[in-house]
Amino acid sequence: MFNKRTKIKQLLATGEAGQTVTVMGWVRTFRNNQFIALNDGSTNNNLQVVATLGSFDDALLKRLTTGASVKVTGEIVASVGKGQTLEVKANTIEILGDSDAEKYPLQPKKHSLEFLREKAHLRFRTNTFGSVFRVRHSLAFAVHEFFNRKGFVYLHTPVITASDAEGAGEMFRVTTLPLENLPKTEDGAIDFKEDFFGKSANLTVSGQLEGELGAMAFSDIYTFGPTFRAENSNTTRHLAEFWMIEPEVAFNDLEDNMNLAEEFIKYLIQYVMDHNREDLSFLAQRLAEEEKQLPQDKRSELGLIEKLEFVLNNDFERLTYTEAIEILKESNHNKKKKFQYPVEGWGVDLQSEHERYLVEKHFKKPVILTNYPKEIKAFYMRQNDDGKTVAAMDILAPGIGEIVGGSQREERLDKLEQRMKEMHIPAEELSWYLDTRRFGTVPHAGFGLGFERMVLFVTGMTNIRDVIAFARTPNNCEF
Repeated sequence: MFNKRTKIKQLLATGEAGQTVTVMGWVRTFRNNQFIALNDGSTNNNLQVVATLGSFDDALLKRLTTGASVKVTGEIVASVGKGQTLEVKANTIEILGDSDAEKYPLQPKKHSLEFLREKAHLRFRTNTFGSVFRVRHSLAFAVHEFFNRKGFVYLHTPVITASDAEGAGEMFRVTTLPLENLPKTEDGAIDFKEDFFGKSANLTVSGQLEGELGAMAFSDIYTFGPTFRAENSNTTRHLAEFWMIEPEVAFNDLEDNMNLAEEFIKYLIQYVMDHNREDLSFLAQRLAEEEKQLPQDKRSELGLIEKLEFVLNNDFERLTYTEAIEILKESNHNKKKKFQYPVEGWGVDLQSEHERYLVEKHFKKPVILTNYPKEIKAFYMRQNDDGKTVAAMDILAPGIGEIVGGSQREERLDKLEQRMKEMHIPAEELSWYLDTRRFGTVPHAGFGLGFERMVLFVTGMTNIRDVIAFARTPNNCEF
């Protein structure tokens, strides 16, 4: 029964008058007791189904409410109405699932994104989220296609781990210990020897360390999976559970790493431009309408598609952290105290407002910053000869700031051990990681790209909670 279905996207693109087809989907609207706007999620475009007056039972027609699911078999005919060239004249209509029109939350009108976040289990049925999640799918597919074409090995790194790759300590604990009666050691600490793994475990903050192990055998690997940060950040850019893409490449230095990341970002954008033009056009129009409500100085200079084309057609600006600090320090924005966090000198960790100033006001294109102070970066980054900086690189994108963070890794055992000692990271717990420096170490580099931030950038959405199916944020674990 169901394998004869024709998807609406395919029908609208290739359907010919005179064909008999079966379509299935959800009713968006039913007007004049004969015109059904049907959508099956394959496209934002609805298919008009005509239920000829007098051909169907009144009891059936009353069940054609917004949200109801139906199966329609009929003949494709040329449409005389506006907005479509083809429609289906129904021969049979079968209700697959009723929908109480008075209780269905998504009435045929415009809903705010805040309202739709509360109805995240149904918001996929709206045009905005239909487009967002079709684009997200294409980006995910393009990730694998890019690395596969380059001969990378896709490595599944663990979700449960005993290491803290970032040294940040913002981790979700994983335990089977009874919380109401935790076992304790003699000195009063929690006795994790009685836990499931016999030691303290947490959800991963990054697959990088394990990824490096793979790179030491396969040369080129990438991971693409969920990561978790127990960071109490209630912002439009942060999630507690998000997806990360992390390539690790043996025999690569910092410049190779920057080249790979820039090529990767451009590949993803080009893929969506080639395969999701209809969705991008819808999202571009939506963004333009949204920005009309903003004051002139808050509006984007480029439309969504123009912004994506601009990124594709221009080399990313590359400069050092030191050069960036000088630009920020001397900027009118800083001198007029318009930054929430004034830039006073070398060594400060750049905030999102500083990153966005460099990208959106100063260079007006994506920026790659390199060679950060070692004090504000992770232990595994390669130390530069100046003794002050590490071979790190961040890519900053318009609208969201940092989208990629990476570095050349410290391949010299003595330097890595010394840095871990300085940062009080116990070497015995990471002995397995240090083995890669003991047995055939090589220069290598990698980066992490926050997948949701990439989706945010490509779709023009302004809140990261709107580009993941079910957002996990402080005080929010619905669905």
